[in-house]
Amino acid sequence: MFRRRLALPPFPPGGILVGGAARDWLRGVTPKDYDWAVPDPAGAARVTAEVLGGAAFPLDEERGYWRVSAVGGVQHDFVPLPADVEGDLRRRDFTVNALAVLEGGRVLDVVGGRADLRARRVRMVSAGNVRADPLRVWRAARFEVTLGFRLDRATEEAVRAVVADLRAGRLPFPAWERVRDEVNALLGHPEAARGVLRLEELGLLALTVPELREGLGVEQGGFHHLDVFGHGVEALHQLLARVPDAGLALRWAALLHDVGKPRARAVDGVTGRVSFHGHDRVGQELTADILSRLRVPAADVRHAAALVGAHMLPLPAGEREARRFVHRRRALLPDLLSVMLADREAARGPMSTPGSRHAYALGMERVLAALEAQPAEPPPLLDGREVMALLDLPPGPGVGAALRVLAEAAALGEVRDAPGARAFLRAWAAERAGPPG
Repeated sequence: MFRRRLALPPFPPGGILVGGAARDWLRGVTPKDYDWAVPDPAGAARVTAEVLGGAAFPLDEERGYWRVSAVGGVQHDFVPLPADVEGDLRRRDFTVNALAVLEGGRVLDVVGGRADLRARRVRMVSAGNVRADPLRVWRAARFEVTLGFRLDRATEEAVRAVVADLRAGRLPFPAWERVRDEVNALLGHPEAARGVLRLEELGLLALTVPELREGLGVEQGGFHHLDVFGHGVEALHQLLARVPDAGLALRWAALLHDVGKPRARAVDGVTGRVSFHGHDRVGQELTADILSRLRVPAADVRHAAALVGAHMLPLPAGEREARRFVHRRRALLPDLLSVMLADREAARGPMSTPGSRHAYALGMERVLAALEAQPAEPPPLLDGREVMALLDLPPGPGVGAALRVLAEAAALGEVRDAPGARAFLRAWAAERAGPPG
């Protein structure tokens, strides 16, 4: 059953509401963005901006695409009204996207989209339409997760056929930016972990993040009850259970935190013991490669990769160590703690006892208490010029080393003012120089 109909925004002159906005309105869900097909996109955009408040600007003047960023963050996109509206709808990807709403609320449904909405079903308009733009196979998986629908059998078969042709090079691969947008939309959903499993079931994970699949069947033992792949997916699930508003970089880090284990795996020739030493470093490099390939913004790539590289850090056993932990990893906090906790909670093997988890929780509490006590880096007590004059140093790495050790001493509470900072640095420099002669 559909929810009660929502009020529609003012229709631009001669316009119809199409695509996802029409679908969501029919589901009783307020659209986040509105897509309009209109006779005059530029004029409609300007009128809408005046009525709703906001700014109108061209997205593609040659093709006549315009956008309005309205008050409240709502977006309205305008494209030219096709000469054959029904024909245009029949060329769309899925029936639930091939709906149009006319002014007054009348619905144009030429391929049975309303019935599929009621049945919570993702059904292709045609196999040819799916093949015409292979990105639609990722969209099919995304819709299953974000709409809570299910692919019908014929559509799933078509998706698998397109995936096979993409893998064989018989179809052109979509631009990575478009793939990224679909995968990020899936990963941004509360059921993202289930979505990753669905990508694997459909063969899409091999096209998107093949490195993640290297963990399939790689057993770990000890603290772990799942293979490396399953553990990463479960860590994502555990993260979202605790941090439902986690950003995408944090979600990627939780999913990929052990991606380096298969390549770091080593077996002792005498004992047969399996180890994964250095998997955090390998995983950091792989994470940067994966997210760069997906054209994720550079800042998010750096943050996610750094989280993966730091997730094996030991938690502090005391208050002083906690302050040092915060000082050295401040840029990653509190996200690093979220990844570490998700990692621990996704491991329920024989070594994962209530006692071990309690000790881990105490370490996290120490870090959180230190972060709360010192939420920002203390202001520098001396600047570079003062350090150079004090220690008779030329510009260079020596000055940076002195500033870093002084900053840590301030963070630990060992120095609190400029005179104390000078005395501290003199002692530090003398110790580094060693005894005379």
